[in-house]
Order: sequence, then C-alpha cells, then structure tokens
Amino acid sequence: MQRLSSYLTTKEVAAMLRIAPQTLEKARSTGLGPQIPFVKVGRAVRYASDDVAAWIESKKDV
Repeated sequence: MQRLSSYLTTKEVAAMLRIAPQTLEKARSTGLGPQIPFVKVGRAVRYASDDVAAWIESKKDV
C-alpha cells in the first residue's frame, strides 16, 4: 500500500509532463490522451507517483 504523501494532484502531474492540467482532465473523461491510472476520493483526483513514473517509462522510445 502506498503512503498518502506519494500521491500527486492533477496540477503536479501536468507540471511534470509540461502539459496543461485540462489535458489530463479531458483524457480522464474522454479516454483520449495520456491514460495514467488515477484514484478518485470524493471529488479529489490523485495519481500515484509510481504509476506516473511507470507510465512515463512505458512511453520512452528505445
């Protein structure tokens, strides 16, 4: 189980990826764009830092 401090907000992930937060919001609702696993607690959306790192790693061209 992950610690609570290892979860990132939409703004934090967007800053890491250098994209607009709206891009992640749209991807969550439409299924288009970055498909990074997320959890929703009430209205709050959070991304596990390990999931973000794994998604980034999977997108690397080797």
